[in-house]
Amino acid sequence: MSNPTDLSALMRRARQGDDEAYRRLLGHVSLWLRAVVRRGLIAAGRGPADSEDVVQEALLAMHLKRDTWDETQPIEPWLRAIARYKLVDHLRRRGFHDHLDIEDYAEEIAVAVDPDAAVDSGALLAGLPERQRRIVEEISLEGRRAAEVAAKLGMSEGAVRVTLHRALKALAVAYRRDRP
Repeated sequence: MSNPTDLSALMRRARQGDDEAYRRLLGHVSLWLRAVVRRGLIAAGRGPADSEDVVQEALLAMHLKRDTWDETQPIEPWLRAIARYKLVDHLRRRGFHDHLDIEDYAEEIAVAVDPDAAVDSGALLAGLPERQRRIVEEISLEGRRAAEVAAKLGMSEGAVRVTLHRALKALAVAYRRDRP
């Protein structure tokens, strides 16, 4: 191992029974996780007070799932995913609800439209899963508010907005794919 902090190499050695490599891996990952979790909590409008709980949950998940890591891949993306899921789980347990303003994503989902090209919007909508299609129809075509649609479908307003965002993104992809 050329780099003493090569986390992938440390994990490979740890999986082969090298206790010292595992101890070093945990030390490096703990430091990294503390910073990542603290930033995530602050970004969610929470204080860093609960960061150690989330770090411990992530370290436990890493330990329990270490056999799922593909040794041919770098370990950092695998660790990032664990950290993200544990942070999200923690925020959900604490009642955190994220509300997205669809206008923030307007540029991302905008589609360059050729006014001379005919678009079969029905066919595009038919390609969406049922719930996404209903939300697009009710909000975008019928002009209902997200709160109304949420109540009608038994969803949170935030979930409706996220579903709308994903549906519009999928429609933009489908539109681009079907263009000559």
